[in-house]
Amino acid sequence: MDFGFTPEEEAFRGEVLEFLDEFHDVRGYFHRGANTPDSVRRVYRALGDRGWLSLSWPVEFGGAGRSPAYEFILWDEMAYARVARPPMGPGLVAKALMSHGTDEQRARFLTGLRRGRINFCLGYSEPDAGSDLAAVRTRARLDDGGTSRSSEAEYVVDGAKCWTSNAHWSDYIWLLCRTGPKDSRSRGLSVLIVPLDSPGVSVSPIPTLDGGRLNEVRFDGVRVPVANRVGDEDEGWQVVSSALAVERHVQFPPKRLRRDLHDVVAGLETAGVLGDPVVQHRLEELAVRVAEVEALALALLGEVISGEPSAVPAAYHKLAGTVLAQDIARAGLEFGSSEAFVKGTDAEFMWRQSILETIGGGTSEVMRGLIARQEFGLS
Repeated sequence: MDFGFTPEEEAFRGEVLEFLDEFHDVRGYFHRGANTPDSVRRVYRALGDRGWLSLSWPVEFGGAGRSPAYEFILWDEMAYARVARPPMGPGLVAKALMSHGTDEQRARFLTGLRRGRINFCLGYSEPDAGSDLAAVRTRARLDDGGTSRSSEAEYVVDGAKCWTSNAHWSDYIWLLCRTGPKDSRSRGLSVLIVPLDSPGVSVSPIPTLDGGRLNEVRFDGVRVPVANRVGDEDEGWQVVSSALAVERHVQFPPKRLRRDLHDVVAGLETAGVLGDPVVQHRLEELAVRVAEVEALALALLGEVISGEPSAVPAAYHKLAGTVLAQDIARAGLEFGSSEAFVKGTDAEFMWRQSILETIGGGTSEVMRGLIARQEFGLS
């Protein structure tokens, strides 16, 4: 497979780098000093104004109809600059609406998502159903007298979601909930779009190791129109699975690791230890592993572009990349100066933040289990 980018794609990279020059004040969204929601929204709106939140959307839905390679380049450079992560709305949510949504839902949400004016968070994980989404307990029951096919009927939602990124400033939550029997597992799940300002919704902070914030979102008798259900009742598993399949190539951009390594090298140079042969050997090893993760990312991108199943390549990439993030940060701690052990310094923060990377989007244990089952047929 040819892992190179076309001249047109490389020209687009140049446009992205010029764009990033405008945002020197917006750094650290997923590094030191988390940005305010206002600054992140400003970035998303600017991307939307350029049409860059809908690069690979089909033209009939208002997108540019470009290859997923353009999305990869955009978010890879955004990761190196530490400006922002890919938003869930224009990616996962929008593409699920294109595949499973109604014409009314597309008309209501796609324009705002494309322009960066509507923000979504994902309501998947729960206190007793972290990575096992088939065990979701948050319940949506039809109000008395309603039917799942009546657009005027309402669901009543009760339950809780936890570890929800950006719920404190999003407009909607993409809610995976149970509409089938209690023991129906993945066969009884549905997806609802719930405005976060609905009566009965409460959002509480969960502090993170890096000083950031996740959230607990509770639902107490929240009324949601059936018209806000995406796909048929009890078919939410298909909606969620297909949406995840088209977004894997941008969720863990490898250039973030190259930036981490560059920052560690700069810190070790300041500490005066770059000439140590032990340090040199470790840095050379880490540089090789960064190149390996970049190759895995490009292989994953190739699978997405060709339409091949990408769950296993995505698991390999995510596992290798997030474990490496910890190892790069650990090198900064082991070989750096005493400031590496002072809270708030770059080296100390990078270590704390890297731990979260092995949890978000599926833990390392979940990735290993997926590879064991799907690649090697182990149970």
